Amino acid sequence: MEEAGIRLGAVRYLASQPWPFPASLMIGCAAEALDDEIRLDPAELEDALWMTREAVLAAMAGEHPVVKPARRGSIAHFLLANWLADRLD
Repeated sequence: MEEAGIRLGAVRYLASQPWPFPASLMIGCAAEALDDEIRLDPAELEDALWMTREAVLAAMAGEHPVVKPARRGSIAHFLLANWLADRLD
């Protein structure tokens, strides 16, 4: 809600990793979006968008025209790779 203005329903924890800014813990969750209109907070994010499975697959393969792949070893890579493989449930 803070960054993109998306209201959420059910949220469940999936994974975490240390985050050095400033000595914090980053958590990864799956959530149910209750609406799909992005209301960007420019103080928090530069951009936000919804992506199809095909677009995420292209990004992870380094073939998306705008979105770069998540770095291997990052929580983002873990979440996206497992989402693409239908292993988040």
